[in-house]
Amino acid sequence: MKESAKSKATFVFIAGVVRPLMNAMMNKKWEGTEKLPAGGFIAAPNHCTEIDPLVVGHMLYNQKRAPHFLAKAGLFKVPALGWLLRATKQVPVERSTAGANRSLQVAQEIVAEGGAIIIYPEGTLTRDPDLWPMKGHTGAARLALEGGIPVVPIAHWGAHEVFPRYGKRFHLFPRKTSRVVVGDPVDLSAFTGRPLDKATLSGATDAIMDAITALLAELRGEKPPAVRWDPAKQQQAKHGRFVERGQQAGERTPGES
Repeated sequence: MKESAKSKATFVFIAGVVRPLMNAMMNKKWEGTEKLPAGGFIAAPNHCTEIDPLVVGHMLYNQKRAPHFLAKAGLFKVPALGWLLRATKQVPVERSTAGANRSLQVAQEIVAEGGAIIIYPEGTLTRDPDLWPMKGHTGAARLALEGGIPVVPIAHWGAHEVFPRYGKRFHLFPRKTSRVVVGDPVDLSAFTGRPLDKATLSGATDAIMDAITALLAELRGEKPPAVRWDPAKQQQAKHGRFVERGQQAGERTPGES
């Protein structure tokens, strides 16, 4: 992507701070990075801890692909942080129709220029008790099908041991290893040219989530659940933090050690 001079300089500054910290916190093992497309694409990772964006962003930046995330619109109003988000052309996510259209336009511009858009299909940290990917939202599938954009599944495992989901502190010792694997672009040809109705978007989203889950199963050396976790069926909110039934605030959450 042809980053502006301002964007490049800002990324260099952020990388100068974040990369040494990430290298100090954990070992890293990256596989399949050669599968990243030469042109623009959507990166679709699993989401199991708050530091996931740093893990994925670190990997992409080291492959000379500037990471562009979908971020809550409210974050752009935070002093300093908002400036950094705008300077590096992150994509604000807004609920209004006009705002959503602007976000889509920015995302399409980034991809058209050869950039990488990182979209977490789950929308928030997984609710699955064992940290498997849960049911996904259709945003990544819609953007991919509307623009003919390749979706690259990414799975990572290990960062949750450094900073557990909803954790309050880092666990640096003994030293952990964060593993990331990049998969082949998801084959969405069966959905190309079809009306972007609920059936099409749900089917394409399931294909994306299946690809992410398969990569994670490979990393973990375990078999994933036969049925993907669905927060709605578990009477859980789709966004924000949650406390499992029978658990008091402040108790250990799944994945925390």
